[in-house]
Amino acid sequence: MLPNGKIVTLIGKLIMMSEFGVLTRLDYGLHQTLGILQTFEGSQENGFARINDVRTMELPWRKNERRISCIPEGDYTVIKHNAPKFGPCFWLQDVPDRSEILIHSANFWRDLLGCIGPGLGFSDIDKDGLSDVYSSKTALKQLLGAMPDEWILSIRSRQNYPAVGPAADSLT
Repeated sequence: MLPNGKIVTLIGKLIMMSEFGVLTRLDYGLHQTLGILQTFEGSQENGFARINDVRTMELPWRKNERRISCIPEGDYTVIKHNAPKFGPCFWLQDVPDRSEILIHSANFWRDLLGCIGPGLGFSDIDKDGLSDVYSSKTALKQLLGAMPDEWILSIRSRQNYPAVGPAADSLT
């Protein structure tokens, strides 16, 4: 349970949502940006409970340039989508100066062109010295099962909005 609707007081769009997600970017690297995506359900009156945590990988911040940068921090409407290349996934709507930004399975930064790859954890799978996300298909399946057809995703960096709870605490 989050104390006093902590997320709601910081992110106005989430007040009316019963399910939403917060992606906290933890580490901006030369090749990738690593984070944690926490999903919640509940209400402002009764409080919010975390329903799922996955780790995330995105491209590094390169001024929102298409195909080489992660997207800007902000609040995005997310819809379930069936992409020809990736199958069932999520599609972020109204991303400034971008299109087709998806949450799809991807284990390595080189699998991404601006999208978000979920995983169950971080590990250097290919032994290149960089963290990858592992079990990406499993993490995506968990998200698809937990989240409704439409929800709000708030993307923040750690310094602007710290991750919440014990899963986030284990990352420090």
